[in-house]
Amino acid sequence: MATQLKIRVNGHVHDVSAGRDTPLLYVLRNELHLIGPRFGCGLAQCGACSVLLDGKELRSCVTPVVAVTGRSITTLEGLPALWAEKRRRKPSSPPELHPLQQAWIEVGVPQCGYCQSGMMIQAADLLSTNTQPTEDDIRAAMNGHLCRCGTYPKILKAIKRAAAVMAKGRA
Repeated sequence: MATQLKIRVNGHVHDVSAGRDTPLLYVLRNELHLIGPRFGCGLAQCGACSVLLDGKELRSCVTPVVAVTGRSITTLEGLPALWAEKRRRKPSSPPELHPLQQAWIEVGVPQCGYCQSGMMIQAADLLSTNTQPTEDDIRAAMNGHLCRCGTYPKILKAIKRAAAVMAKGRA
């Protein structure tokens, strides 16, 4: 049976109607029409569905929507506003890209791109607590995020680039 819930996604409160045990991923994609988090394995093992919950990476495919009420969810679509907020600026219109998104483009990370949203979400979590990660730090943080195309060397390079940009406080 569907329940009326309020969830905060990318800085906006949304009224959603879903079963209490409905995976958050289904609500984000089917009700809110967000395309960043993706269904990969349905078992929280690949990372394609990752979102930030109160700033920490979370696998939305196994998280019941009721578990996130009253908390803040950020998807790939919300990263630019998160970056603007961190810099204490109003997001521009359209909002500038988060340094991770910009680095992904500059380095040319994606091939198929399916896993990239989850990869950037995990990298955002890492960079929120470790502003100068070593290669080993990045590898450890990204462990558990799967890329079938094998773009791991480019992902590593992009995260290093984004960390350098974020350390300077510019985009």
